[in-house]
Amino acid sequence: MKLFSLRALVASAVSAVVVAAIAHVVMLLAFFMANGFKPDYFPEVNAFFVPQTLFTLLFLAVLAWVGAYATWYLALAAGLVAGVLGALIGTGVPIVVSGTPLDGTVVDYLVATLVGINLIFVLLVILTTATIGRRVYAGIAAYGPRGVRAAGAVERRIAIIRRPPATLADGHVTHLEKSEIDLELAEEQWESYVSVLETAGWSTVEVDTADHLADSVFVEDAVVIFGDVAVLGSPGSEHRVEETDAVEKTVTELGLKLARIVAPGTLDGGDVLKVGSTVYVGRSSRTNAEGIHQLRHIVAALGYTVVAVPLTKVLHLKSAVTALPDGTVIGYLPLVDDPQIFDRFLSVPEEGGAHVVKLTDDTVLMATSAPLTALLIENLGYRVIAVDISEYEKLEGCVTCLSVRIR
Repeated sequence: MKLFSLRALVASAVSAVVVAAIAHVVMLLAFFMANGFKPDYFPEVNAFFVPQTLFTLLFLAVLAWVGAYATWYLALAAGLVAGVLGALIGTGVPIVVSGTPLDGTVVDYLVATLVGINLIFVLLVILTTATIGRRVYAGIAAYGPRGVRAAGAVERRIAIIRRPPATLADGHVTHLEKSEIDLELAEEQWESYVSVLETAGWSTVEVDTADHLADSVFVEDAVVIFGDVAVLGSPGSEHRVEETDAVEKTVTELGLKLARIVAPGTLDGGDVLKVGSTVYVGRSSRTNAEGIHQLRHIVAALGYTVVAVPLTKVLHLKSAVTALPDGTVIGYLPLVDDPQIFDRFLSVPEEGGAHVVKLTDDTVLMATSAPLTALLIENLGYRVIAVDISEYEKLEGCVTCLSVRIR
């Protein structure tokens, strides 16, 4: 079993235990107070609600595992289903076990409990699932399988990653000549890249490897994150359409809300650059006007403004420009169609220098292929951590492509 799947299983189980325990304890306290605080009622009430609690716990754990915490309304529905089924089965099983036949009279009684003794229990399960249960699940899921959250961290910092497939050498290129790929070296470079993220305090979550999808290591193209909303892309290349499936499963298990770009719209995450509340989107060979239109509609409700950027010289927008932590957009001028689109633009001396990943407010990650740009950025007061990604650069990849960062 994948480590991330194991963590999701633990998150599902723990959140279900918490919800069921809260519902059970509150019911005991409610009956205790309603009957004049008499301790004699505890054993009887506890014996009645234990089966309901256990069955509810089981149903909640299963529903959480299949994605019930992806949105608050799914969590509400899961709480309703688990609460009702748990109450009915938990009340019915002891009756049947005692030897009473499951006839119409018993069924009528079980249904009546849903508007009687079990009603408060079911309502508690619904509300607690959509609030506390969802938070517990997300809290556990926030810890990556390759490490734990940095000590003393006060913000969630997760990097979604995807291991290079065995077919990496078959990756498609559009603006470069195809070069031979050293798969063993590519694996080593990927491990080094991931190590830098983890050392900088990022928890990493690994999407299932897909050996039949040659470009799948460039996980950034499958999804764009806006706070707690994950916008699933619509790949502009037919070779990459399946990449979003496993990524969707991962962001769902992380408890993020989902939105998506749908056909005929196309959008690759590599075409999306967020700078504060401004979202620059490249109109490229992979992202069309309809995809930009859909994204504009999605993120407007989240407080973002989309600015479309003409793109003709590179595969993706972030192949040409990225941004420093202070919001300054940096780019290699020969590959930028119109630098005046950006509020603040700084030209860098190397193509590989146009790509940085913000690790902290004063630290960026970039490729070793741009030493002059690294010096330029260091002279601006930033710490630069450089990593060799030469095998991915042969495939038009860069440091931003290899992860999706969630803050």
